[in-house]
Amino acid sequence: MDTTLQDPLVGQLLDGRYRVDARIAVGGMATVYRAVDTRLDRELALKVMHPALATDVTFVERFIREAKSVARLAHPNVVAVFDQGAEGAYVYLAMEYVAGCTLRDVLRERGALQPRAALDILEAVLAALGAAHRAGFVHRDIKPENVLIGDDGRVKVADFGLVRAVGSVTNTTGTVLGTVSYLAPEQIEDGTSDTRTDVYACGVVLYEMLTGAKPYGGQTPAHVLYQHLHEDVQPPSALAPGLATELDALVASATARNPDARPDDAVALLARARRTRAGLSDEQLDLMPPRASAVDASRGPSGREPSADRTGSQERTDVISRALPAPESGVSHTARLVLPPIAPDRTRVRRRPALPRRGILAALTALLLVLGVGAGVWYINSGQFTRVPALIGKTEKEARQDLKNSGLDVRDVRKEFSETVERGAVISSDPATHERIRGNGSVTLIVSRGPEIVRVPDLRGESLDDAERALRDVGLAPGVVTKAFSQEIPQGAVIRTDPGAGTGRSPDSAVAIVVSKGAPITVPDVTGRPVQEATSVLEGAGFEVEVATERVFAPGAAGTVARQSAPAGTRLASGDTLTLTVSKGPRMVTVPDVVGQSAGEAKDALEAAGFQVKTEKSFPYLGDTVESQSPGGGDEAPEGSTITIKIKGL
Repeated sequence: MDTTLQDPLVGQLLDGRYRVDARIAVGGMATVYRAVDTRLDRELALKVMHPALATDVTFVERFIREAKSVARLAHPNVVAVFDQGAEGAYVYLAMEYVAGCTLRDVLRERGALQPRAALDILEAVLAALGAAHRAGFVHRDIKPENVLIGDDGRVKVADFGLVRAVGSVTNTTGTVLGTVSYLAPEQIEDGTSDTRTDVYACGVVLYEMLTGAKPYGGQTPAHVLYQHLHEDVQPPSALAPGLATELDALVASATARNPDARPDDAVALLARARRTRAGLSDEQLDLMPPRASAVDASRGPSGREPSADRTGSQERTDVISRALPAPESGVSHTARLVLPPIAPDRTRVRRRPALPRRGILAALTALLLVLGVGAGVWYINSGQFTRVPALIGKTEKEARQDLKNSGLDVRDVRKEFSETVERGAVISSDPATHERIRGNGSVTLIVSRGPEIVRVPDLRGESLDDAERALRDVGLAPGVVTKAFSQEIPQGAVIRTDPGAGTGRSPDSAVAIVVSKGAPITVPDVTGRPVQEATSVLEGAGFEVEVATERVFAPGAAGTVARQSAPAGTRLASGDTLTLTVSKGPRMVTVPDVVGQSAGEAKDALEAAGFQVKTEKSFPYLGDTVESQSPGGGDEAPEGSTITIKIKGL
């Protein structure tokens, strides 16, 4: 996404404390900004949940859980969380700002790393996870995107958003959270996760650092999940010749498909990694990666490009269904993946010698006689069968109804790409059309996902509702909605999409939408004006006005505007709301008695009390002692007003 797009939070003061300076990154659940804590004058990162998710109790609880979990960890390799709060639709975490890049950036730029560098990074990650594991919880989403490398070389683990307590129930709905390339087999099969699932993900990350590639490639996430379950991670040296066998053993130990065969937690894996390093020579540790034969970091060892990286985007954390079929939840940010069925091993099936036709009939007749079943019963049983109705080209809903009318059930619904059958229509069925099936049998429907590449429609000028509907109609998902000023596009209409119109995308990919805020309006300065007059000026400019219930002391007269929520000169949109804070007049302060003091002492005392000072001297100007003051000492005067002191002459 183009991070230069106007962001409504950039330039604002969030929760009266955090000044948002720039947007750093946008994820599936939150946006990260660089900000300044104006109270402590400290640069930090703000992770702000997308407002659309702030109404979802599950996501908010996960967000708050991240803050509480990380707050328990005081570790140099964990990104610290300073604060958590909310203002309106914005739920946020205030976190340590790490100037640098992610491990994914390093791998994308350099490919494979030298073993020494890979072990340096791994050990820092394991140290952070070890602290988490010993504190009683697991991360559940270790991947290069969540490993930050500072400009000073420090390595820190971020994004504890999926953290759960060790031993807690991790799945109750048939889904599991995680990132496809780094999920442990037990997470995929039954949703369980403990310290050993983090160990598995660290093993995958180590493999990626040593080879420049993920261990499993595949055309779809489902293919990758299938390999996690049924194939061992191959030795890194198979892809990067020359790597020490000790490194192969370290990766194999961490990525064992059976969790009982892995180190118990990050502390145990860290000890093993250090033993491995100690057993390697400097030559083995500093082995240069074979650039000429290195596999691109976005591809698996098979050379196939994983679907998670087909658009060049980072791997995202998804909700993955383990049930067949996957129920439709209607949540746009949820990816539901179905594992491909395991093909039976037909090489082990022993075929019996075929009986001659007469022998088959004789055997069948004998069997029927033994069971007391005559030819009449055989005929009656044939009436228990029906034929699958014609379903091709019908919608899934229509096909289900036709099957129900025929006394049949739907066993499963599989979705496949099709260039000829429109999205949502039936491509085929199993059993096929007109095949015989028992009257109470079930049928699998194969439904079209549409073409494998979908073109983003031109939505410029459309309303947001119409634009989101158009994206769903072509098989794409509405993504993050941001707003920007436009002199040409009316307020509320779409300015552009990201990616742009005509761009090819995979079905169900998210498309970000930029909506017009209309032409910008410059905020006038209404401080010092009576509230009614200030309200009229702002409403005349096109703004909504709210008056704060709390009144404050201010130099202006009571009933005038002490401050406005957006400073004069700020550019806002028509209909935006400005809050006015009303003055209850200046605070009255007792004037210090400074007669007899030196001019310097008197000025310091008066300014410390909150007053301005005006000095008058009698001719000739050679004295330095205060002869008189106005107002006099002990009187009350408005805070910030001017006190005149007269210096005695000779």
